[in-house]
Amino acid sequence: MLEQELINIGINEKEAKIYLATLELGQSTVQQVAQKAAVNRATAYFIIDALMQRGLVSSFYKGKKQYFIAADPERLLEILEQEKESIEKKKENLKKLLPQLQSLNNKNADKPVVKYYEGKEGILATVEEFTKSAKGKVYMAYSVDEVNSVFTPRDRERARARRINNKITTQVIYTYKNGKLENTPDGERRKVPFDKFPISIDIAIYDNKLRIASLKDRLAGIVIEDVEIANSLQAIMKLAWEGAEKYQ
Repeated sequence: MLEQELINIGINEKEAKIYLATLELGQSTVQQVAQKAAVNRATAYFIIDALMQRGLVSSFYKGKKQYFIAADPERLLEILEQEKESIEKKKENLKKLLPQLQSLNNKNADKPVVKYYEGKEGILATVEEFTKSAKGKVYMAYSVDEVNSVFTPRDRERARARRINNKITTQVIYTYKNGKLENTPDGERRKVPFDKFPISIDIAIYDNKLRIASLKDRLAGIVIEDVEIANSLQAIMKLAWEGAEKYQ
């Protein structure tokens, strides 16, 4: 049990065995530690050296014989705190590097960036990215029936809550075989007949991105980031919105 708990906090299996053996034995030789931990002597020396570098084991001599003793278990907590500080420092350094890394990434800004996602979780990832990053009005088209068949009410409510929280408004063209969506302060909606316009996907155009999710026979999503593509499809969506008025 203790060995597994030590493994869970980042100490490998052999280090855990040696540390626990040394802790239990008190002052002990490498031979005693190796026997207690059920490892060979050469391995015990190697692992003890690694533990000494981390401050978990110390040594001293009596005459010509070397003895080892385990550090107080509170040293484990100190190690975790040091690792936490190290991670925070790396995180801060990475934040400083991000603008430079982004500038390298933008060297091919004239080429569309395409990202592909699979499965329901992949599509939900595209929805989360959209509800976090979109600004202002988003132009959408989707099948309410297909959306409802894939996503739970909780999935849909969470996405809508994030969208409203980020002050995103929508202009939606949709199909719904046996229902109707009402306009809300955050969204305009126009229903079109499914028999004429059998929409089975979910489309969103926002900023300079196009998000498409296939919802019927397979669950997959694609996000295309390109100003020209986004602007052109946004114009097409506006045209479709005007055409949908006659069905209201």
